[in-house]
Amino acid sequence: MRLLHTSDWHLGRSFHRVGLLDAQAAFLDHLVATARDREVDAVLVAGDVYDRAVPPLSAVALFDRALHRLAEAGVPTVMISGNHDSARRLGVGAGLLDRAGIHLRTDPAGIGTPVVLADAHGDVALYGLPYLEPALVRERLGAAKPGHEAVLVAAMDRVRADLAARPAGTRSVVLAHAFVAGGAPSDSERDITVGGVAAVPTTVFDGVDYVALGHLHGSQALTPRVRYSGSPLAYSFSETDHRKTMWLIDLGADGEVAAAERVDCPVPRPLARLRGRLEDLLADPAHDRHQDSWIEATLTDAVRPHDPMARLAERFPHTLHLVFDPERADTESLASYAQRLRGRSDQQIAEDFVSHVRVGAGLDAAERNVLYGAFDDVRVDTAATEREGGR
Repeated sequence: MRLLHTSDWHLGRSFHRVGLLDAQAAFLDHLVATARDREVDAVLVAGDVYDRAVPPLSAVALFDRALHRLAEAGVPTVMISGNHDSARRLGVGAGLLDRAGIHLRTDPAGIGTPVVLADAHGDVALYGLPYLEPALVRERLGAAKPGHEAVLVAAMDRVRADLAARPAGTRSVVLAHAFVAGGAPSDSERDITVGGVAAVPTTVFDGVDYVALGHLHGSQALTPRVRYSGSPLAYSFSETDHRKTMWLIDLGADGEVAAAERVDCPVPRPLARLRGRLEDLLADPAHDRHQDSWIEATLTDAVRPHDPMARLAERFPHTLHLVFDPERADTESLASYAQRLRGRSDQQIAEDFVSHVRVGAGLDAAERNVLYGAFDDVRVDTAATEREGGR
């Protein structure tokens, strides 16, 4: 069975205030054409269809057209909600769409009920695990303890129980939206850390033949059978070196990944990160190749130059982001606030703040539990508000 694995469309998102709707439309054209031309048996969309819980109407219209085209092409599609999506909104009409071959899996109650497709070698059961907020689904899934790993273990127990009751030789595919250990993150993913631990091991997904992951924006294979497709477009300059692709997976007769091919996505405009003194950036002929790129420029001038953005735009008309990082003898002690926070979770930042104001005395275990509980409560309140239509 041939599967086309994609995720993290983030319809409605912009790139440093530049609208991406046309680029997203071009990607969806490419997706439908690939599914048709490469004789794909099923399209897998592993969450974050939209960029926010209440997407703009233009993004909804784009999504609607894509579903119509996939249905008209006769390509079954299995899709789950991600942490950016409103699961209830995305799942509206799921029962009717099932009849058209568009299978939306947004309700945790349906985790153990797969979409079953067949090829010459028998059945393939495709299970959709939407993004599972631990504090919201722990009791429903009967998870042994809080946290991402526990709720995913409980979800996979339901998958394995259903699979065990099916005829021998039934192959299996799981779609999941999660941060799995070994994956490389980028700056454009929303933090899903809860209680200080977000990453789950690949062993959580033992017992199934292929795992189509979403959430991380870089295409990567954690194991031959556990893969992230990554986002089809770059959504931050941290993705400058990403090759944006979808996975074309051939699932063999015994459930093995017989072939895995990266199918390149259309690139609306290349990205480039330039660093140096302003006059050097303006004069260096080595940068000629970046004149049509979206640019992030880091200026290292000791004194901030006059009107740097306008001057850069004369040579690089698509300059979008300007950073100042003056050359100093002691860059570590004078690091910018953004640099000090880079790569740190909300909880780590809060702990560092407490340690700072206490002159080195950090949190004890009880205080840390209170702090993590507060972050969890805010996350639950936010998710509940989005489910009911608020922001």
